[in-house]
Amino acid sequence: MSNTITGASVQPLIYEPRSGTKPALEQQGGFTDVLRSAIDQMEQLQASSDQQAGALLAGDRSDVHNVMIAIEKADVAFQLMMQVRNKIVNAYQQVSQMQF
Repeated sequence: MSNTITGASVQPLIYEPRSGTKPALEQQGGFTDVLRSAIDQMEQLQASSDQQAGALLAGDRSDVHNVMIAIEKADVAFQLMMQVRNKIVNAYQQVSQMQF
């Protein structure tokens, strides 16, 4: 395959970060580490809301508002993770359907 188009040279696009810097995902450990961290945070919110709801049902807490806020935070985090999962699955399906 030639790198010329009607006499013009085409250079491949290569990302070269400035010296001493790394892309944001590399600084944080990569995509899988970022995703794993987000899942861990969602699980912590879920565990916290479960604990607070259990304490409310046992009569150890009387602040219903804070318990409901914790439950809603956990629900929103779960919904966000489901949307991220759906986007990842969709991207995978699109890539797997590509013909090379």
